[in-house]
Amino acid sequence: MRHYDLSPLYRSTVGFDRLFSLLDQAAGFDGAAAPTYPPYNIERTSENGYRISVAVAGFSDKDIAIEVKENALSIRGEKREDASTARGEVLHQGIAARAFERRFQLADGVQVTGAALEHGLLHVELVREVPEAKKPRLIPISTGSAEARTVEAKKAA
Repeated sequence: MRHYDLSPLYRSTVGFDRLFSLLDQAAGFDGAAAPTYPPYNIERTSENGYRISVAVAGFSDKDIAIEVKENALSIRGEKREDASTARGEVLHQGIAARAFERRFQLADGVQVTGAALEHGLLHVELVREVPEAKKPRLIPISTGSAEARTVEAKKAA
């Protein structure tokens, strides 16, 4: 696998820190293997709607925390043992109940609208809201001489 040194770009650019950190994460420069637990799906539910479904069998809503901070969605789970859940000696534990943290980088304009826990799946609903300034717009084309356009532009200002 090839490794690229992006450090010359860091010192010659301003305001692209987030972009370079995304490139580092995508290339796996953080040194850690990609986490595989818990498994998840990402679905498109509409033109601007998305859903992240995370398999969290054995966890309740009190065991899971969802946080959005600076375009990063973090889902953490930690199983809390209490007296009401202790039912006896476990002979085989095939359902993993270990603590986890899943992080998702959200694009600009993507907002978390809600979350639901059903049948062992945590569904996090997302929507992409495109601001008016970033929506495509049509530019009118004027006809006539350049002098006429200059006069019209001065009148408009």
